[in-house]
Amino acid sequence: MATLLGQQELEARVEFRSFGFQESDDSVVPVPFPDDFQWGVFLYGHVRRFDVFSAGHTHTASLAVCVWDGRPDGEDGDWDEQAETDFESVTGDVAVWGAGRSEDLIRLGRPGMWRVRVCCVGRAEVERVTRSEGTAYGVERYRIDFWPKTD
Repeated sequence: MATLLGQQELEARVEFRSFGFQESDDSVVPVPFPDDFQWGVFLYGHVRRFDVFSAGHTHTASLAVCVWDGRPDGEDGDWDEQAETDFESVTGDVAVWGAGRSEDLIRLGRPGMWRVRVCCVGRAEVERVTRSEGTAYGVERYRIDFWPKTD
């Protein structure tokens, strides 16, 4: 059973239905966010970066980020979307990108190869709210798990 090493609550300022996570040291990211964003793909991995396609155009999404020492158990609950990808960090810090770079960093605790699981709820509601009211705050909620890649 995996042990939780750290947990953070963050926000992502989604713009044009997109936000991303990339190695904090931008100089080692070959294709920085938002270049080569894959429209309509929920989770898309790049070198030292991964992107998320949101259901809402412009809004602030809530992120619950957990760092584990091994693969955590499968996520319970009724997720609207769920996917996994690989991620490499050379510093152990991950920057969140949306409408610009967030000042908050995800602290992995060490550099290396990681596996990431992204789960989301509130997609239909955030799409409705951003179409009818403009912007939304915390309607679309994400759970993001990082653990060291071992294979």
